[in-house]
Amino acid sequence: MAEPPVLYEAKDGVGTITLNRPAVLNALNTDLAAALAEAAERAAGDADVWVAVVKGAGRAFSSGMDRTALSAGGIGEPFYRHWIRALNRLEDMDKLVIAVCHGYCIGGGLQLAVACDVRLATEDSILGLGATEHGLIPDGSVLRLARIIGLGRAKELTLLNDHIRAEEAKSMGLVNWVAATADVDARLRAIIDRAFHASRTATGHAKRLLQRSFHADPRELIEETLRAQADCMASWEIREANRAWDERRPARYYPPPS
Repeated sequence: MAEPPVLYEAKDGVGTITLNRPAVLNALNTDLAAALAEAAERAAGDADVWVAVVKGAGRAFSSGMDRTALSAGGIGEPFYRHWIRALNRLEDMDKLVIAVCHGYCIGGGLQLAVACDVRLATEDSILGLGATEHGLIPDGSVLRLARIIGLGRAKELTLLNDHIRAEEAKSMGLVNWVAATADVDARLRAIIDRAFHASRTATGHAKRLLQRSFHADPRELIEETLRAQADCMASWEIREANRAWDERRPARYYPPPS
């Protein structure tokens, strides 16, 4: 029986989504895109998951589009619809999503990473796009990348298809942290622990409003912001925050109270 193209595991508050085509450096095809969308839906809908992690099995995060499938006519509208649904779900879910990049994170691999909220890269990572070199647009990043690194840098990566190392990616804000390969698991655990000290109700609203801020005048979002703040004020997390303040300790929201 063939291995599934994407693995999903939920444990201790973390939903881990693993691209699982290591023999082809997790190259993207229609089956993988569909399975990725399903895994993202599972993570988003799992009340016990507070943080989602996206990573790749084997030697790379993802080498991008499966060029063999593309040249054979195996990539079409179904791939793009699954792919866009997967990336949108990662971006829209009301919990922190962390991409863990190692080895090649190029083409669709980078598009996937920028749909996540934050990015942790190993020092050996190579990041870049490549779609326009292959006659396509980088559909997963073309509407996101400039928001992260600015229009000039986004055009450079998109139109010239440069590949860059992890430290350069960090210097331009494309990745948030760089770690040695031997240290990446410990660094990831530290980031997850930090997320457990943030209210998930507040995280979901803040994430949504940050996205909305690119599409609306901040003054148009005042009422929506007040509704979000009222939801936070009515949540059990605000009571934990107040108890923690009174007890002179850090607030911690995961695991939630029974």
